[in-house]
Amino acid sequence: GVARAARAGVLVKGGAHLESRGLVRAIAFDKTGTLTEGKPRLTDVLPVDGVNVPELIRVAVAIERRSDHPLATAIVAEGARRLGSADVAPEAMNVEAIIGYGVRGWLDGREVRIGKPGLFTGTESLTSEVRQIVDILQSEGRTVMVVRSGHRFLGVLGVMDTPRESAGSVVSELHALGIEQTIMLTGDNQRVADAVAKHVGIRIARGDLLPEHKVAAIAELARSKNRVAMVGDGVNDAPAMANATVGIAMGAGGSDVALETADVALMADDLRALP
Repeated sequence: GVARAARAGVLVKGGAHLESRGLVRAIAFDKTGTLTEGKPRLTDVLPVDGVNVPELIRVAVAIERRSDHPLATAIVAEGARRLGSADVAPEAMNVEAIIGYGVRGWLDGREVRIGKPGLFTGTESLTSEVRQIVDILQSEGRTVMVVRSGHRFLGVLGVMDTPRESAGSVVSELHALGIEQTIMLTGDNQRVADAVAKHVGIRIARGDLLPEHKVAAIAELARSKNRVAMVGDGVNDAPAMANATVGIAMGAGGSDVALETADVALMADDLRALP
């Protein structure tokens, strides 16, 4: 069975995992890069009052070009195109990920943070102007990232990712094979999660999740369905994969951590291999 799977481009790391898959009745999916293409594009650059578009783009590109996250890649590519050259953006220092929330770094002597709205709390809570922009973009199905430099907000970036063409038929086939529950787990906004889930036929969508929330959701599924598989591609998915009965990684497009953690890898990065 393991050899037959390998010929079909599916790497199974041992017979136990092959047997476990036959018992799975619930499958959880990550969204970005798994149910979607993982090739997001920057669609909206909306500065707040007093900030111009080039300033917002320069700061965002300077920070995000030090990150390898798909959303960062999208911002840098489109931002550089709009600026005319990536070299226009200054050099950022000490850039690091804020796991589950975004990224931060130093630029021109100020700390810059770019991330989901939940990154900004307490005395740094979103202003009414920023909140209004966020609400509009999220209602249109955008993934939003707020940009703050020092003590002021610069604006909001909107990114859109396209669902995989095969996702709908794959989910439908899984249901036909006897999978009783399909659930999507994502750190993205709940409204975005609902829109993608409806488009591809996923029965339950859970948004606004941190990596530890994904682990808790997997544990909850395992209790109710006895066996659960987790399909993902990123660093944030690895803990949930490790806690699932079977962890399944999207191979070619997946992170090294996800591939190392998973029990099964779809080597061609093709969701159609899953059923």
